[in-house]
Amino acid sequence: MGSAMRLVILGGGGHGVVVAEGAQLSGWILEGFYDDDAAAVLFGSVRRLGAIGDFAARGDEMREAIVGVGLLEARRRVIEKAGALAQWANVIHPRAIVSERAEIGDGAFVGPGAIVNPRARVGMHAIINSGAIVEHDCAVGVNAHVAPGAVLCGGVRVGDGTLIGAGARVIPGVTIGAGCVVGAGSVVVRDVGDGATVMGNPARVKKSVRAVA
Repeated sequence: MGSAMRLVILGGGGHGVVVAEGAQLSGWILEGFYDDDAAAVLFGSVRRLGAIGDFAARGDEMREAIVGVGLLEARRRVIEKAGALAQWANVIHPRAIVSERAEIGDGAFVGPGAIVNPRARVGMHAIINSGAIVEHDCAVGVNAHVAPGAVLCGGVRVGDGTLIGAGARVIPGVTIGAGCVVGAGSVVVRDVGDGATVMGNPARVKKSVRAVA
């Protein structure tokens, strides 16, 4: 984190509200948020500073930032639009439990009640949402989303741009490729290739192959 602890949110939707509150509770000063929708609001006195492109135009004056958009493809576009000069910060909610031996990438968000255990690695811009569990030795890819209440057992690998749906379970040692969707409540018991959509208990492929972001 920067010494000033000042942050802007890129995106003013529902996920942005959760990120903004977590940031405030963990000591960040919110300067405001950027959103392409001129009518977008977060809460209280947190003001809209302009469109996403306006953030990129600020250049060296930019504060640290985090993406407040939940949908993965939309997040990817925001990250690209923000530009190469963006200084990405991670936000870890004070009610999350994150091991000192875990690695959290820049731009990642760890929500309230989430647990990230020792030797787990969470990639840049990933979301570990409310109540999700990332067990020891897991690796969560760049811009992946472990949705509320999902559980990754020990040694699970999740590829870039993959969504693990709410309440899903992934048994130990399974690898899930890039650009996948694991349906809410599914139980994944075997490896999943890139671009697949799986659901059910046990999870089975319903659609393959998605374009991998």
